[in-house]
Amino acid sequence: MKKLLPFLFSFLGILTFSQQVESLTTILNDKISIRALEVYDGKVWYSGTDAKFGFVDLKNFNNQKQIKLSEKKLQFRTLAQDKTSFYAINIESPAYFFKIDKKSLKSQTIFTDTIKTAFYDALHFVNNDLAYAFSDSDKDNNLKLAVFNSKGKNKWYVIENGRKLNPGEAAFAASNTNIASTKNYLWIATGGKASRILRLTFKNEKFEIFETSFIQGESSQGMYSIDFLNDKFGVAVGGDYTKQDANINNIATTNDGGKTWQIQASGQNAGYTTCVKIKPNSKGKEIISVGDQHISYSSDFGKTWKKISDEKGFFVCKWLNKNTIVLAGKDKISLFKLKF
Repeated sequence: MKKLLPFLFSFLGILTFSQQVESLTTILNDKISIRALEVYDGKVWYSGTDAKFGFVDLKNFNNQKQIKLSEKKLQFRTLAQDKTSFYAINIESPAYFFKIDKKSLKSQTIFTDTIKTAFYDALHFVNNDLAYAFSDSDKDNNLKLAVFNSKGKNKWYVIENGRKLNPGEAAFAASNTNIASTKNYLWIATGGKASRILRLTFKNEKFEIFETSFIQGESSQGMYSIDFLNDKFGVAVGGDYTKQDANINNIATTNDGGKTWQIQASGQNAGYTTCVKIKPNSKGKEIISVGDQHISYSSDFGKTWKKISDEKGFFVCKWLNKNTIVLAGKDKISLFKLKF
């Protein structure tokens, strides 16, 4: 029996990571940095540097369109959508909130945050009526959120919530995915001097803040991306962008809605990661992640990870179907197909 154990564990490992890379196809080449993606009407939509916004048709890659939302050289790292429009916010102050009509692609500025400390890291629609945008804190370390609620004020406004972040605690505008929601909760992941989880309960509009043992303490460290399957199970990834090979305490999962986090695969993963996405209909078992230096995959609820590609320069990912992921980053958008 003892002789069989190594073979059995080896065989189980093969079963655990049974997917293979089928293809990696670049569908957009441009001088642009892309950190936010949306999928709509059979097209991949993106926002990026130099105020660029556009799409690539997934059935006909030559069918592309790109516009500039501003004559100013704005950097967009956010993108979200409701039924009729896309929304994007530039980093740095003043922060312009753009609304782009899905049919005409005409854009308008619907809100401007002129506070000097404005730096919006993520934009997220909970549903067609409710959206949140998360900014770095103000000079007094107050948690800063902009909210849109069509059933309330029907416009964007910055809310006062009374919560303070720690000195040096901020967030990373890495892939528009350090914010996530389910039916009952909104989560925000912070990083820097402290890397914590902020959870908003929609029912009572109360915030809770939960400590984590994620890598933290330096401005470059912490959680960069989170994703949740439901009110209970979630995953967080990140690390240190100045030490991209470092892989200690940079992946964690939760089974109680973010109250407690379990470090996973510490010292046994590909390092710094900027985006994580749970595969739809996998019940949380299958997860893809990307970083500047790798594409990695887990098929056991984030407990173990395998680097499946050394392709570099991707910052953001999104599942298109059960075996295809769209990736974007430095100067490109690509389709990544897996064979199971």
